[in-house]
Amino acid sequence: MSDTMPRSNDLPRTPLIAIGVLLVAVIVGVAAVRLSGQSIRVPDGDAVATRALRFEDRPDGSIAVIDGRSGVQLDSVQGEAGFLRGALRALARERMKRGLGPEQAFELVARNDGRLTLMDPATGERIDLESFGPTNAGVFARLLNVEPQQAPAR
Repeated sequence: MSDTMPRSNDLPRTPLIAIGVLLVAVIVGVAAVRLSGQSIRVPDGDAVATRALRFEDRPDGSIAVIDGRSGVQLDSVQGEAGFLRGALRALARERMKRGLGPEQAFELVARNDGRLTLMDPATGERIDLESFGPTNAGVFARLLNVEPQQAPAR
């Protein structure tokens, strides 16, 4: 049996035009906000804990975590530590582009709204660590309260 009703291959024009107009309006609105120069960031909460940290590569492949104020080694990160290494690599790359060295410590800041930020005062760069999930942020969060490593007994 054949279908005797004629089929139309055309979609209704009115909904398509409405969708197109809405899409253009959204793009124009986003462009206007971005080009206006207004900040679209949520203001930072107050700092509840701050720690200055320096990180040094060691010959054995580990990373020494050093208190930026006292110069005492706090911890040693062994193994892969992919997120920690990646975050530090991003900040170090920005320092290298600006011709800066590793002398100045990074600032690890815990905020009253639960956010955790790794900031580089030398370049103004920052990484909002909570954006990468609680497990990755926890890698840095534990460094806020870690006590200096004890020298091995002789």
